[in-house]
Amino acid sequence: MSLQARTVGIIGVGHVGAHVGNSLLLQGIADELYLCDIDRHATEAQTQDLSDSLLFCPHNALIRDCGDRYEELASCDIIVNAAGKVALAKENRDGELFFSSDAVHGFAQRIVDAGFKGIWVTIANPCDVVATAFWKLTDYDPARIIGTGTALDSARLRYQIARVARIDPKSIDAYMVGEHGFSGFAAWSGASIGGIPLQALAELDPQRFDLDRDDLGKKALYGGYVTLNGKGCTEYAVANAAARIIAAVFHDEHSVMGASTLLTGQYGQRGIFTSLPCIIGREGIEEVLDPGLDDAEIELFRASCEHIRTNISQISWWPK
Repeated sequence: MSLQARTVGIIGVGHVGAHVGNSLLLQGIADELYLCDIDRHATEAQTQDLSDSLLFCPHNALIRDCGDRYEELASCDIIVNAAGKVALAKENRDGELFFSSDAVHGFAQRIVDAGFKGIWVTIANPCDVVATAFWKLTDYDPARIIGTGTALDSARLRYQIARVARIDPKSIDAYMVGEHGFSGFAAWSGASIGGIPLQALAELDPQRFDLDRDDLGKKALYGGYVTLNGKGCTEYAVANAAARIIAAVFHDEHSVMGASTLLTGQYGQRGIFTSLPCIIGREGIEEVLDPGLDDAEIELFRASCEHIRTNISQISWWPK
């Protein structure tokens, strides 16, 4: 009998990258982790710490310290990009633009040239710009590049709705779309609970379901800064969002999640990555779904895409 190990490479093992590794181990999602970072001491330390935790995980795993030898990740099924510098984002949501895009410029083609044929899952911010950079730099199949994008923002939105409406967030179907950033927004026109549109529920039971949409949308959008300002980083939620995407790929779930993907004409937009509900399975992004945005939301989506393009225009090395 031949068993295939599920291998995940992680580039950038600071707060987020290390928590991705921890989530993958605790949930039993990965059999092998390959850790990479420009800081050799960091990869050594995280390899040791994660290895020490294996006794408390569902099953054993191989954890390999790859230092800054990116080519060693080429055999992985999935590579997670968490190479960022969160301190740069404390004053500006786009503060990591040059650091994160330069990091991708330094390793993406090297890994592809070494033979990588798996799935990229990119977390580093600005997420949509970085996901687009992977595609532009390597001409990689865009369906096999997944930005975590609004997977996290959508979780924040559902939590806020759940808190007010007293409903399990897993029973709520609502998405943040557009940029993983301050130009993203809640797609309220498609929100539902138990298959019933939120608007219909508000008419049936206004006391419970006639929500302050502006307030909840802002809390979903700015929730990360509550975390960042309080403890200097965000780590648990985004790591679990990445782990959820990885599980959907490994188990070929065909699961629907908000994710940053290449636009090919949706709402008149193309040529950049940003978030819409996507079906995710073994081959990456299988299908991009239409959330049925109304006219006002379409205009917000257009503006969000323009913000991403403005960020891209500031990067000197961007392929023309």
